[in-house]
Order: sequence, then C-alpha cells, then structure tokens
Amino acid sequence: MEEELAMLKQFIGQLQELLHNGSHPPSPPSSSSSSSSSFIVLHNPQYQNRWCLPFTEETSADDSCDIVMAAGKRPGGIFNMLDTVKQPVKRSRKDKSQGKSSTEGDGNMDQEIWKEFPHDLFEALVSRLPIPKFFQFRAVCRKWNSLIDSDSFSRYCTELPQTIPWFYTITHENVNSGQVYDPSSKKWHNPVIPALPKKSIVLPMASAGGLVCFLDIGHRNFYVSNPLNKSFRELPARSFKVWSRVAVGMTLNGNSTSDGYKVLWVGCEGEYEVYDSLSNVWTKRGTIPSNIKLPVLLNFKSQPVAIQSTLYFMLTDPEGILSYDMVSGKWKQYIIPGPPDLSDHTLAECGERLMLVGLLTKNAATCVCIWELQKMTLLWKEVDRMPNIWCLDFYGKHIRMNCLGNKGCLMMLSLRSRQMNRLITYNAVTREWVKVPGCNVPRGRKRLWIACGTAFHPSPTARA
Repeated sequence: MEEELAMLKQFIGQLQELLHNGSHPPSPPSSSSSSSSSFIVLHNPQYQNRWCLPFTEETSADDSCDIVMAAGKRPGGIFNMLDTVKQPVKRSRKDKSQGKSSTEGDGNMDQEIWKEFPHDLFEALVSRLPIPKFFQFRAVCRKWNSLIDSDSFSRYCTELPQTIPWFYTITHENVNSGQVYDPSSKKWHNPVIPALPKKSIVLPMASAGGLVCFLDIGHRNFYVSNPLNKSFRELPARSFKVWSRVAVGMTLNGNSTSDGYKVLWVGCEGEYEVYDSLSNVWTKRGTIPSNIKLPVLLNFKSQPVAIQSTLYFMLTDPEGILSYDMVSGKWKQYIIPGPPDLSDHTLAECGERLMLVGLLTKNAATCVCIWELQKMTLLWKEVDRMPNIWCLDFYGKHIRMNCLGNKGCLMMLSLRSRQMNRLITYNAVTREWVKVPGCNVPRGRKRLWIACGTAFHPSPTARA
C-alpha cells in the first residue's frame, strides 16, 4: 500500500488541495521542466473549478480527459467526492502553505482517497501507459503486477487504437536470439523467451494480435509466443511433413487473441494446412485448386500480409498475388506485372491497402521505391521513393534489401552491401524516412544486417 501511495502521491495531492482548501491547484509546470510527467487541466462547469491530473508523455490530454469524464458518471466516483466543494475563497500565501503542509502530512486522508479510487478507472489509466512504462509500473507491487492477468484490463488494452508496430528481428550474426525494436523510443530490446528450443534455430514468420509465430529452420515445429509477457504455445505436429520451404501467415478470429487465431502454411507444391488455436488442431488439409498454376513459385523474401481475414502472398512466376480467405477457405490468384528494373521486392500493408517495396536499379543508380496497388486497374502506382541524398550512398554498389512491413503503416528496411549496412524505417502515412540506431546484442557489438523478422503490434496481455 505504501508503494501504491507513493506512486500516486502527485495525483492525491491535487485532490487534497481541492477538497480541503477549495483553491485552484498549482499551475501546470512549464515546458522547460525536467519532469517526465505533464498535467491535464479539467474544467467542471457545475462547480466552476479547475483541477489537474498527471499523465505520461505518450498519453494525450484528450484521451485522458475522456477517461476521467466517463468515470465521473459512476456513483461514488471521483466527481461525487467533489460535491461538497465550494467556490474558491481568496487566501493569503501563508495560509495556503500551512494548509498544504498539513494535508501532505495526513497519511490517513491519503488512504481514504485511495480507497475511493474506482478500480475500472485505475485500469483504464494504466492501460494507456507506454509499453516500457507499464512494465516498470508492474514492478511496484504484486497487485499491480497481476494486472497482466486481468480480463477487464485486457479488454481496456484491446479497445485502445493500435500503436505503431514493433519489429522482432533475427540478425545473421546472432541467429539464436531475437532483438526487438521499438520505433517510439528508438530503442532495441533483447527479450528472452525461455520456452523456445535452445539447440535449434527458430525464425519469426508471422504475427497477429501481439503474438509472433515461429518456425524452426528444419520446417518441422511451429511455436507461438508473446515476446513481452513470455506466453508460449508449441503447436501440435502437422499431419504430414514438408521439407521444402513454406510461407506462413497468421490472422485473428476476432478483435483479440481471446477469440482465437489461425496459422496457415503453404508449400511450393500447393499443399497447405490451417491451425485453429481454439480447437488446437491442424485442419483444412488440402491442395491449392487446379485453376492456379503449380508449382506455386512464392517470393519467400516477402512475408504474407494479412488484411482482415485474408492473407496475401507474393508470386514470382507469373508475377502477381495469391490470396487465401481464412473464413471462406477460398484461394484467388491475381496476375499483376511488377515495375521494370525491380529487385528484392516485398509486400507491405497500410490501412488495409496493399503496398510494394523494392529496389529500383537503372545503370549504376539504385533507389528504394514504394508502390500502392490500384484496386480498379490492379496495377502498381509509385507513391514515394527514398530521398535522393540517401540514394547517392548506393551509387555503384550492389545493394541487397530485406523489408519488414506486414503490420501497420511502418516498415523497416535492412540495406546491405560490402561497404555498408543500414537500417531505415519508412512511415507510409507521414512519408517519413528515419535512420534506425544500431542493434546492440548481448555480446556488445552492433548488428545491422537483418536476416529475417516480422512486425507485430505490442500487447502486454495477449495470450498464446
């Protein structure tokens, strides 16, 4: 309890000032303050008073105001505690300082206010913390640590708009462990998933709802895990073995992992299977319909992209896209010629639109270009390209590229030649190109060449 009170001391102090003194709370700190917290100033027309609530940097004032105002409708909530508040009375500075010191020293009053704090409002506020801050918050006490297993807290997290994706990556120099990049803080993390096998190389293949699907390099075993909370599941053995390379996609059955998820693998000979987490079995064993040309020449450099319940795979011959609807079980093929002089191209997704990312090379000049698929004509239209000043670094070099862009509108590009390694993110909404800092693995050296990986939306509550 003492640790909880300490964590919310600033919040409770504001309420005490309002309840006991009837005066305005202190003005919000200036932008030059070194504190990491800011203040929301709320106005209640009924009482003509203003009061402040602290909020974190990544949480908007509008969002926090909506939560608090909604909570005020509950009987016994925060706003019911303000019924006795009178119009502010002008007091001397000496009286104010004496009143402030007396309320700060009243520990019993702190506990009374804390007991009245609505638990649902508390969970709603905590769910809006940035992911790294939330895991620091969990370390305060057992009660707060148990939030990760709360169904109501999980619902609050699910109802929030999805943030920009994180990236789970495997580097060529360190294939036995993954590194996770958080674009918001521009920091790398080194998560450890203890249940993953240690003696075999396990690669991230797909993601959905905060979960990442892994496949061992021998294409024998599938695993699903949440890199943040270590939730883990080993999928049952497939009904038949496929030794060739396979493409893997993943979708949710509903809005969250509590509704279940599906995993699809498809091989070059057209065989495929679908795993359903609710029944925990592989089903729909079959072969791609005969109207689709076999063998299926998939572009394995390009990850499948999920839009609602449909997965999209990139084909190399003939050029185009292969799709599978997880609900109806129907396959479709679209013949779509690619742009000329294109290499290392992969599919990406932004706002349920299919995007194409690739290297455009002409003579000795190479540049990264972005295309969008036009639904009416089924043709690729160029919408953006890397700044020319950056493309000059590639002039005369043999560049190879890996792209992770299967979730959200943010893509990570790994560009490599004999003379350079570079990581870049591209935001398809703001059209911003940003250089990514080097990845420090536990051995202490910077690794910049991404072998494979997947984008995923971080979720502290998703369960495998």
